Formats: sequence, C-alpha cells, structure tokens
Amino acid sequence: MPERGTLRLSHHEGRTLGTMTELPLWPKRAWGAVSPPRPERLRPAAPRPEETPGGLFASGRRLVRTHPLATDALVAAVLLALSSVWLAGSNFAGPRAAIIQTALIVVIAVRRIWPSAVFLLTSAIALGQWLLGFPLMGDAALLVALYTVAAHQSRLRALLAAGLLEAGAVMAAVKWEPAGTPERSLLFLTATVVAALFTGLTAASGSRYLAWMDERARRLEVERDQQAEIAAAAERTRIARELHDIVSHSLSVVITLADAAAIVSRADPGQGSEAMTEVSEAGRRALADMRAMLGVLRTDASPSGASGPSGLAPQPGVTDIGTLIDQVCATGLAVELAVEGTPFPLGGAAELTVYRIVQEALTNAIRHAGAKQAHVTISYDHPEVRVRVADDGPGSGQLPVAGQPQPGHGLDGMRERVALHGGALCAGPAPGGGWLVETAFWPEQVPA
Repeated sequence: MPERGTLRLSHHEGRTLGTMTELPLWPKRAWGAVSPPRPERLRPAAPRPEETPGGLFASGRRLVRTHPLATDALVAAVLLALSSVWLAGSNFAGPRAAIIQTALIVVIAVRRIWPSAVFLLTSAIALGQWLLGFPLMGDAALLVALYTVAAHQSRLRALLAAGLLEAGAVMAAVKWEPAGTPERSLLFLTATVVAALFTGLTAASGSRYLAWMDERARRLEVERDQQAEIAAAAERTRIARELHDIVSHSLSVVITLADAAAIVSRADPGQGSEAMTEVSEAGRRALADMRAMLGVLRTDASPSGASGPSGLAPQPGVTDIGTLIDQVCATGLAVELAVEGTPFPLGGAAELTVYRIVQEALTNAIRHAGAKQAHVTISYDHPEVRVRVADDGPGSGQLPVAGQPQPGHGLDGMRERVALHGGALCAGPAPGGGWLVETAFWPEQVPA
C-alpha cells in the first residue's frame, strides 16, 4: 500500500502537504529466495521547480522567495509613493492623514513574517482612520494584508480576515460612498475584498503545487539511485553465480583428470599423456568462458563498434549439454542423457538455467559424491520443463570431512535461477540411494 506522509512547507506556516509515493516491494518466493529485480531503463528525475527555465517570470519568483523582506519593503515604498502623490492632491491633505497613511503602508513590509499580526494592525489603524473621518488611498494596504493571510495562513484565518475586512467595507461604503451611492460602493468594495481573498488562496495552491513538485523531484532522485543500486547488486549477483558455475565445474574436471593422470602415468605413460591433454583442453575452455563472462565488465569498445574476434560468446544452452557430458565422462563418471517429450523453444534465459543446473549437479557428483554413474533426464511438457539429475554416489548426503572440498553456494544459485521462472528445486538423497536433483519450471513465467 502507498504510504501517506506530510511535508512541511517552508513558505507556509502551519500547513502540511499530503504526498503519496509507491515503493516497489519484491515478492518473496515460497522457498524463501528473493528474486533479484531485473534492471530497467530509468526515467530521468523531473527537474525541480526552481531549476525549470521560465525566463523573467521565473527569475522574479525566485527573487521574491529568496528576499521576502526586501521585496515587501520595495512594494510598500512604491505604494507609499503613489498614495502620497494622491494625498497631496486631495482635500484631506494634512499631517494627520499623512501619518495614518504611512503607518498603514509601512507595516506591510513585514507582512510575510507576521501575516496575522500585520493584518490586525492595519485593521486597527484603518478603524482609527474611519473614526477620524477621511478616506485614504493607502487603504489598499488592507487588501495586501488580506492577500498575505490567505496565501500564507490557514483557510480558517483567511475567511475570518475576509469577514473582518468586509465589515470594514460596509462601514466605509456607508460613510464615504466612494462609488457615488452606498449600494454601488458596497458592491465595489466587496469585489475588492473577494478578489484579494481568492488571489491569495490561488497563490497558496500554486505554492503547495510547487512544493509538491519539489518533493516529488527529490523522491524520484532517491528512487532512481535506489533502482540503480538494486540493478548493480543484481548484476553482481548474476556475474558471481556465472563465475561460480564456470570455475567450479572446470576446476573439478581439471582436478579429477590431473589426479587420474598422476595415477596412470607410472603404469601407462601414453594414457597419462592423454589425460593431461584433456586437462589442458578443460583449462582452455574455462579460460575462454571466463573471458566471455568478464567481458561484460569492460567499458571500452572497439573504434569500429564491431565485436571482432574478442566479442562475447553466446551463453550455453540445451544444445551444449552433450558437450558438457563429454567433458564429464572424460573424468571417469559415466553419464547418460535422456530427453523426453517434444522440445519447444525455451528462450536464452531458460536454456542457460537448464544448462547450469545440469552442470552444477554433475560437478557436485564429481566433487562430493564419489559417484560412478549419473543419469540426466530433460522432460518437455509444454509449457513446463523438468530436469532430473541422479547419481549413485554414496557420499552425497554426508557431511564433508577434512581434506574434502567444502560445499559452496551451487544449490543456492540453482534455486535462484529456477525461482526466476516460477519453479522450485529439490535436492537430497534419492529413495533408492544416491543423490537426486530435480526441478520443474515454466520458461514463459519470467517476471516482467
């Protein structure tokens, strides 16, 4: 479920912003293994609002946000200058009117620092002006103060401030009739109050949207970095698994052949020479596989863009299992291969999974079981594929003893491979003796 949080808005005191972000949860399989996520192309993070190009208007918004006191002081100075010019040509010119008008306008220089206090202070000064009995152009400061409350305070405070100012509008319309009649004056002054209120509420909505965009950009950046780290970890895991399969199998074959060559070379030097030739070929194949695997870590490409002779070789598949069995047979382990059902296209990932399962199972039979014979069965029953590897070794289920190779992560790697295709793997002593590795999976069920 998405998680709902609150975001403190730096430019809006007392307000919070609800945001929703969905974070991917990787489902766990029934056997406890977690499927590594597949790397996907990531969309670039949305630009932050302050980084979005907008010309002169965007520059002005940034200036207003970064220097609020200076900007408001400039607005107050301009309004005071215009009001003073108007007052000088009116019938109410005088020291008393000038002082009240200056007090009305000067306080809005700190309107964004104390919005409610500034509004109440200007309202009190305006009440004194009403009692003295002269209208002023500086009363526009009341509209500026109302706008500030609506833009920076809660809606309740904005509505209360609008109601208070509307009461003042009624009083002014009845006493001074700025539009000629009380009715027209009330309509005019009410329109200015409503306009100031809704302008402030609109500005507040825009600021909330910009703050949400800013938070969204930050979240996208964090999620992008997390996805990149997950993809890198998955790739490291895949490379480590491939290297384990290659090195473990090849070294097992090399060690077994080398031991056999050392034993038979005294009695039959020719047969020992053949065994050492097999060792050399196994080592070369392992080196070629290692180069192909480590080639994905190279960042430099040939100038022509072609892979050339050093290009990456394709991953092994089902058709390469025969060659694998021939290599294993050279170590003295008799292996029989049986294919049941009608083969159907599996895809590169599924074919690699079948190959690595057979390779790991036969490698374990050589290293740990002391087996003399193994049976490999691949069954096709669309869309299911079953792989079964059984050997007659007596030591497969026993704990390792000193001097024997310690168990590694081969079974875990096989389970992870099968889990990617929605299957499960079983490994353990066979009912009739020996060791059995069996799995069934569905190549078409690769998680998207």
